[in-house]
Amino acid sequence: MRFCSVRIFVLLAAFLVAACFAGEPNLPEVNAPWMKGEKLTFSLGWGFITAGSATLEVKPIADGKTEFLTHATGNKTINRIYPVNDTVYTRVRNKGLMTEVFRKRLHEGTFHNTSVIRFDRKGEKAWLSDTVFTDMKTRKTKRSADTAVAIQGMEHSIMSAFYLVRTLPLKVGETSRFSAVSGKKRYELKVLVHGKETIESVLGKVPCIKVEPVLDGDGIFNSKGRIFIWLTDDDRRIPVLMECEIALGSIKAKLLKVE
Repeated sequence: MRFCSVRIFVLLAAFLVAACFAGEPNLPEVNAPWMKGEKLTFSLGWGFITAGSATLEVKPIADGKTEFLTHATGNKTINRIYPVNDTVYTRVRNKGLMTEVFRKRLHEGTFHNTSVIRFDRKGEKAWLSDTVFTDMKTRKTKRSADTAVAIQGMEHSIMSAFYLVRTLPLKVGETSRFSAVSGKKRYELKVLVHGKETIESVLGKVPCIKVEPVLDGDGIFNSKGRIFIWLTDDDRRIPVLMECEIALGSIKAKLLKVE
């Protein structure tokens, strides 16, 4: 079984989804505190075992755009047995956090995968290129596929969805729905707001909002257990804890540092 560092982390973090903006011709510019720059560091663990670490970073760039970067790796012990080095990159427009390009690179043991999604809003297409390599040194390809997914113009990538949900009111008992493109499909997703809890974290004891991302219909969440995220109950909406249920317990991402 692969370590699944960034895939678990991205599922934990990035499928927090926002209300759909479909049909709105003028998207608002996002001015959340973290849009000026942010770096969050997490520990990745299973039970009492710390398996690695991950970061989520926001980098403002020119022309009203922002970059989101995620990096996950195993600790020294894990990497000696099973090297892990996974990255996700997303570039968005600040208005509505609409994704322009999404890139994912996974290196886990002998598994090497590169995936790119480019969004053509006017053409109502998301263009996916996905390659699995048998050997990264020689760039020998195991399989490769290019796919076009029909979109309606306002779909998000998994990373832009995560950051956009941090701007929402998140009222207890409410459900937000929207569409996203991941892999070779367009998905209908929703986020449930379960309630408020106080969580002990690196920030101290902080009031948080507990949310759960859910996929309507079949797809990537099948048989993968429930996912819960605790966001600070303030305008920063910092994810202090993320948890994914699996057959043998749960995998957790705990906040270690805020920059």
